[in-house]
Amino acid sequence: MYLMAYVTTADADEARRIAKVLVEERLAACVNIIERIESVYRWEGEVHFSGEAAFLAKTTEKCFDAFTARIRELHSYELPCIVAVPLARGEAGFLSWIGENVRFGRKTD
Repeated sequence: MYLMAYVTTADADEARRIAKVLVEERLAACVNIIERIESVYRWEGEVHFSGEAAFLAKTTEKCFDAFTARIRELHSYELPCIVAVPLARGEAGFLSWIGENVRFGRKTD
């Protein structure tokens, strides 16, 4: 199954750094970076407002645990937002392309 993962980061530079590793290691086929978002969230009992970046990554369910683990290794947050939704439908050629460009594990071939 193909997934669209949503991840927030401290800034666009962190998003780019993580995205590059994910694509190089074939944990994601493609990453789209949203350079500036404003987040409102509760953390340790207080409401916070902060500027962040986010990215959308195309990956697979089979690869998701390795994808998540790698992000946690690279991420500056104690508890990063990493969520994914299944891609129930999509252009067949594009979905195939995701499958061809994502491999389970950290392969760089």
